[in-house]
Amino acid sequence: MALLLLFGTMAFPILAQDVIASVPQTWQMLDYLATDYAGAVKDGAVISASEYAEMREFTSTARSRIGALPSTATTPALMKQADKLVASVDAKAAPAQVATQAHALADALLQAYPVPTAPEHVPDLVRGEALYQNQCAACHGVTGHGDGPAGMQLSPRPVNFTDQTRADQRSALSLYEVISQGVEGTPMVSYEQQLSSDDRWALAYYVGSLAYTKEASTGADMWQHDTAAQAQVADLKELSRARVTQLTPTLDAARARAILGYLRAHPEAIQQQALAGIPLARARLTASLTAYRAGAKAQATQLALSAYLDGVEPVEPQLNARDGALRAQLETAMGAYRTALTSSTSVASVSKHADEVDGLLLRAQEVTADAAGDAATTFLGAFTILVREGLEALLVVVALLAFLRKAARPEALRYVHAGWSLALVAGGITWAIASYAISISGAGRELTEGLSSLFAAFVLLGVGLWMHQKSIGGRWQAYLKEKMAAALNRRSAWFLFGLAFISVYREVFESILFYAALWNDGQEVWLLGGIAAGAAVLGLIAWVLLRTSRRLPIGTFFSASSALIAVLAVVLTGKGVAALQEAGWVAVSVAPVPHIELLGIYPTWQSLLAQLAILILLAVGFVFNIHRGRQPMPSSPTTREVLPDVD
Repeated sequence: MALLLLFGTMAFPILAQDVIASVPQTWQMLDYLATDYAGAVKDGAVISASEYAEMREFTSTARSRIGALPSTATTPALMKQADKLVASVDAKAAPAQVATQAHALADALLQAYPVPTAPEHVPDLVRGEALYQNQCAACHGVTGHGDGPAGMQLSPRPVNFTDQTRADQRSALSLYEVISQGVEGTPMVSYEQQLSSDDRWALAYYVGSLAYTKEASTGADMWQHDTAAQAQVADLKELSRARVTQLTPTLDAARARAILGYLRAHPEAIQQQALAGIPLARARLTASLTAYRAGAKAQATQLALSAYLDGVEPVEPQLNARDGALRAQLETAMGAYRTALTSSTSVASVSKHADEVDGLLLRAQEVTADAAGDAATTFLGAFTILVREGLEALLVVVALLAFLRKAARPEALRYVHAGWSLALVAGGITWAIASYAISISGAGRELTEGLSSLFAAFVLLGVGLWMHQKSIGGRWQAYLKEKMAAALNRRSAWFLFGLAFISVYREVFESILFYAALWNDGQEVWLLGGIAAGAAVLGLIAWVLLRTSRRLPIGTFFSASSALIAVLAVVLTGKGVAALQEAGWVAVSVAPVPHIELLGIYPTWQSLLAQLAILILLAVGFVFNIHRGRQPMPSSPTTREVLPDVD
């Protein structure tokens, strides 16, 4: 664990630098391909040999660049999409098909390798217009028609920014990347050195508004009263990546051009009018259903996932403090709705799911409407979060400490204490990052919780089986005799450190993000009071458990510890699968069972089946241990036994 953390810390800057340099260039190729392929192929025939050769070169280069990026879990899917795009271009497929595939691959690339895709500040369009007239008008023309005096002498001719057919395929991010990197093989050079990032964004937004000047005049009223449009474009990041063709499934082309034209010319409006919280979730749910009815299933699924991660997740602390049962019911219903979208379910059935979710969202909106600023709610929420999340980590740490004391290994205690202490320090750093540096996305949070929960569950599975083995047939006596006479294995010591760290940090991570949300409610004193009360309760529980464990006979201790750790493995498995479901990684099939969060039981078949698999492994392991325990032990061990081995 320590080596992995050290390697990751050392390697991250190098990998991040490679990604930041390569991903935007690859993304630009795919975006350029989606826009310009129509000029190379029509009705299955090549209409421009030079353009078609360039399109084939771009697809091949993009595929090679993706394959050269640092490998992740999404790499096989990205390569599969790249292969399909190469095949479509080679087969001279229809421009609409190639554009859809290219944009889908470009979006997936940014999800797999996140890089900055939006300006840090609202672009200054006055500055953008001045830059255009000074830097671009000579080639692209004063009004952007591609008819500037210098441009008339160029080959190929400069782009006509007022061509709506072409502009519909382009986002402000597309234009920003072209301005930053230029276009190889054309007179368009890079302005990355000449212009600052803010200037390039201002120029990109201005250029992106030229095709929709007339439509933008009606866009202001539409934007203020069209919740479907607000659901599609909720912040500056989404505006920078938005295209008319992307918005068309839920907004007709005329509305999409008017609203996008207005927002590009007045990007400050998105901060004044954009939805947030439960209203955003409800609007995105409506937009998701509209997209599904229009046949855009992928977009419908993405909007449904965003409804939870961007709408519900930020207000989950308040909702959980006021009505935890409603929060759990809402999570399950939204997961079931997403599964229905991906299962080719009928429109009528999907609409029924959407109505159910919207009803729950409406109740959640009423519950959270006056939650902010409520001292009692803040105190209770802070207290409940710490006790609920901290109890599981506490049980793991206490079990490790009690075991080491029973085994008379006081020198190993420092590894466990270092593990949980460092986890708290890492949690404080997480708080600082979440509060002041970046906003951790809902998906990132759920993935971190889910994967760490499953990792901890599998480790605890092995520990539980190992402890159960030592509790049978007096084997603990031989074990302790050997351990008391031998030095602690270094690998085992780091295993203890790693288990303590991951067990505590996964709980600290979730708690910290809850507290970061509650901190903004204006009740800091009550929040800190709830944390202090929760810490006191956890401290009392730890003291009682440690005192009790000292009085237990060693055989009973091993048996009780193995049972406790086995239960924790089952609980963490359920919570891990549930978190991955909320992140959209695992489907949701509702099961007729109650929701018992303390035991990690969620009303979905996926989480229940995962827990059943762990239970079966535990049962098989326990039966095997009992059978083995009935056999006579050898007079002396032939191999030196150590603490559970991670290899």
